[in-house]
Amino acid sequence: MTSTGIRLHAPAPGWSIDADVVVVGSGVAGLTAALRCEAAGLTTVVVTKARLDDGSTRWAQGGIAAALGEGDTPEQHLDDTLVAGAGLCDEEAVRILVTEGPDAVRRLIATGARFDESSDGGLELTREGGHHRRRIAHAGGDATGAEISRALVEAVRARGMRTVENALVLDLLTDAEGRTAGVTLHVMGEGQHDGVGAVHAPAVVLATGGMGQVFSATTNPAVSTGDGVALALRAGAEVSDLEFVQFHPTVLFLGPDAEGQQPLVSEAVRGEGAHLVDADGVRFMLGQHELAELAPRDVVAKGIVRRMLEQDAEHMYLDARHFGAEMWENRFPTILAACRAHGIDPVTAPVPVAPAAHYASGGVRTDSRGRTTVPGLYACGEVACTGVHGANRLASNSLLEGLVYAERIAADIAATGLHTRVPQPLPTAERPAHPLLPPEARLAIQRIMTRGAGVLRSEESLAEAADRLHGLHADARDALDENGKTAEPGVDTWEATNLLCVARVLVEAARRREETRGCHWREDRPERDDTAWRRHIVVRLNPDRSLAVRTTDTTDFPPTLPQAQEQ
Repeated sequence: MTSTGIRLHAPAPGWSIDADVVVVGSGVAGLTAALRCEAAGLTTVVVTKARLDDGSTRWAQGGIAAALGEGDTPEQHLDDTLVAGAGLCDEEAVRILVTEGPDAVRRLIATGARFDESSDGGLELTREGGHHRRRIAHAGGDATGAEISRALVEAVRARGMRTVENALVLDLLTDAEGRTAGVTLHVMGEGQHDGVGAVHAPAVVLATGGMGQVFSATTNPAVSTGDGVALALRAGAEVSDLEFVQFHPTVLFLGPDAEGQQPLVSEAVRGEGAHLVDADGVRFMLGQHELAELAPRDVVAKGIVRRMLEQDAEHMYLDARHFGAEMWENRFPTILAACRAHGIDPVTAPVPVAPAAHYASGGVRTDSRGRTTVPGLYACGEVACTGVHGANRLASNSLLEGLVYAERIAADIAATGLHTRVPQPLPTAERPAHPLLPPEARLAIQRIMTRGAGVLRSEESLAEAADRLHGLHADARDALDENGKTAEPGVDTWEATNLLCVARVLVEAARRREETRGCHWREDRPERDDTAWRRHIVVRLNPDRSLAVRTTDTTDFPPTLPQAQEQ
């Protein structure tokens, strides 16, 4: 796979760092990959968009799933994952996850993460949607992500690893043979490095997280603007399954006009016995699935939206008044505080909830070692599509996937000797190859996507979204072609441009998939069609900035790299 030649309009790098590996992102996937690479003797640099602990990992409430409880087995975990994935999981990828997962969690504990324990000193495990057993380890009641982030950040700092914070990654550097040679990045604010620079390295690990900010309402932090997926597309990498965006069923409803990051009400609340009810107190999930409120997320989100449509309501309710004050304060202190901050006391009143964009099951296509279709470029965590999640991620599998596949990436880089190659990056082109959108385009993109490609989709809504996104794309392109001008380079314009890139791919994939499967819900194609669509949609970016779209022949991904390029 060769680079598209497309890059963001940005100044030439004014400084550089040399390393064996550069890890972009500081969530559970990125920091685990960095720590394992450093432990293998590789000079590793971590680049992160904000502070080390500012990514999506910190916001994870529920926990991390692994077969750690008595009577539980990896095979049972695999079965639950495959069911949630609605026929599109790569079984080999899932088997790797569930068999290597328990030891990966134990290594995380050895790194310093402290999980909640039961009275007998063992891990206290709970259930979440789609799981038939209690296998979710949690910390601080509902602050699991914060604890994992704390432990990993402390470990990185204790090792004195080089980090570059407040840095937005821009583009991949490649050599004359199309192999990875590092990244360009822009550091915001004053410090050792400022402005646009580069990290030269023969191995780049993308762990940039999700793209939830492509929608108006999301559980994702403001930094989740799809930067890693957009970078990979410009570098010539393939992405897959981007149509499968999981909308979390229970997000605190803050009003019909609320935009940006919304407070999550963890699935673990339902796992402990909370009920979904309408305004009349009716439990509407009963009879819709054998697990009722604990059905897989796509089932619950659809159940909520259906009830909202039936009753012309803006939200439903989560009723956990029967927990009592002590349980709320001890088991869910973070959620309790968030609700009370918005004038809702779940101890005495049901909590208004509605679905919001939460997790991208698709992303940059990788193999079982985290390798993408660009030699030397790896991806793990939410930015990647390993095949584990299929059409709908099983609750609390995301942290585990980040752990397991980050470890596999570090092992591959060390074993193949990739780090011994001295990168010779090609000089960046003098002329900008990609027009930048103005900052106000971000809000326009979010509203287009929410209206046309949200929980409920149809050919009509997706076609309208595609037309409006194309209009934004064409306006920026025409301005560049006619007078050589583009929006001023900066974080706001780079993020808006990245959001448009991933939005176009998401909408195109959603239009192609003419069925309802997992978290992709087509009103005009309400049935699942295994004959035509039990396969993956793969997209790459052409040099003229058009999209090349194809479907795989089976549910299995083809190899990411030709055999000759594997070493």
